[in-house]
Amino acid sequence: MARSFTFVVTDPNGLHARPASELVSKAQACQSQVTVGLGESVADAKSILGIMGLGVKCGDMLTVRVEGKDEESAAQNLERFFKENLK
Repeated sequence: MARSFTFVVTDPNGLHARPASELVSKAQACQSQVTVGLGESVADAKSILGIMGLGVKCGDMLTVRVEGKDEESAAQNLERFFKENLK
């Protein structure tokens, strides 16, 4: 069963290149499939082009979905990453 969480980006720069790159690295370390959704758009969190293509701005609410072998620990690690890097 997939795990998901929502996160409101409060970084004034939104999800810019540095944290986007770090997010992709974190997602690539997961065995699970990781997606990031913004409204109707959904991107593979393991793709920098996908993440940057979302155009996430300050105040946007993201939905992160993790499904696979390590979904529990991966979701916890990713949620911690968002809280520490996009506040």
